Amino acid sequence: MAITRAVQERAVIAALRLPAQRRWEVEESLDELGGLATAAGAAVVHRVVQERGSPTPALFFGSGKVDEIAEAGRATGANLMICDDPLTPVQERNISQTLGLKVIDRTALILDIFAQRARTAEGKLQVELAQLTYLLPRLVGQWTHLERLGGGIGTRGPGETQLESDRRVIRRRVMQIRRELEHVRVHRRVQREGRRRAGLPVVALVGYTNAGKTTLLNRMTGAHLAAADRLFETLDPAARLVNGAGRLAFILSDTVGFIRKLPHELVAAFRATLEELAEADVLLHVVDASHPALAEHMAAVETLLAELEVADRPTVLVLNKMDRVAEPRAVETLLAARPAVAVSGVSGAGLDRLRVVIEGMVSPLRGSLTLRIPHRDGAALALCYKRGRVLNRDDQDGHVQLEVELPPAVAGTLAAYRV
Repeated sequence: MAITRAVQERAVIAALRLPAQRRWEVEESLDELGGLATAAGAAVVHRVVQERGSPTPALFFGSGKVDEIAEAGRATGANLMICDDPLTPVQERNISQTLGLKVIDRTALILDIFAQRARTAEGKLQVELAQLTYLLPRLVGQWTHLERLGGGIGTRGPGETQLESDRRVIRRRVMQIRRELEHVRVHRRVQREGRRRAGLPVVALVGYTNAGKTTLLNRMTGAHLAAADRLFETLDPAARLVNGAGRLAFILSDTVGFIRKLPHELVAAFRATLEELAEADVLLHVVDASHPALAEHMAAVETLLAELEVADRPTVLVLNKMDRVAEPRAVETLLAARPAVAVSGVSGAGLDRLRVVIEGMVSPLRGSLTLRIPHRDGAALALCYKRGRVLNRDDQDGHVQLEVELPPAVAGTLAAYRV
């Protein structure tokens, strides 16, 4: 599945525009696909958009368009075709055979970038899990040597046995990785509980890939984490202390960037990492204010946050890279429409204002309250330990009395137990 080779691959990128899609949306998504291909190490030599009522079951594109792609591939010396939308294993195999080129889709491309960028053992495990999950239904296509036998009678013995053997090997490896990642989840849970016992609120950075989240974390914490102007620079989460003389301290954590059409395999594989968001007291939704598609990027992130069931977290919209904004009117319109803080992670402009906003949101978390929770409501008791900081516990007949610090939203759901 790797894209990078000793010789740079030359790619034709292609997309299908359906009737419900606007032309500029498809072109913009294809621009992003070109950026992903470049990030993976390929050179984009041609791009194609076809307008159709629906994809074809066998080739995704129409047969005439596939012939056009083949001609363009020959003319440009391409050896790779990348589709902007998910392909079924059958479509991928059929297009590849018709073109005589390697064919992958956006999902495979993103997985390849993640494989190149993963640095920690945890990150590599998560990427491997996503890749194996993606590969499993495509195994039949790997057995091209069976096609020489013509299929049918005489090909169902050793070949099929080997294929099933490979499937079993992959399934066993998937189960092993999941067990190892479960240990990672437990370790992260212990770390989070330690931070919560210390009474430090947790603020998590979320946003579209290349929005400048790591640069912002470095500027606010004095850290020196790797940051670069390229897609998916950060895969491994990092948490640092934000402190200052006489000011409220909190933990600021960085997370993997989101993107449109983020593969479900990655969302599932990076569950241990994304759980950091579920435990955060406040989310900082960082947006590249200089990007022409900032509204679409915001919508993509908000959709993913809803899928991860963390859209209800208190959230600050942070318009980053203000030093790059050439046309401020779009940003001014956005600021007028919804609360946001304009900053520059590079210059530091606006960060004092952001710090004040964050402190205003996390300060209420430090107030304690007393709850009397019946033994029968174990879920409420568990919620206090999961989302709060328990200061004192007194087990009594029929109930548990807790002195606990809780986020306001959680405290509201337990109001019936307040003493």
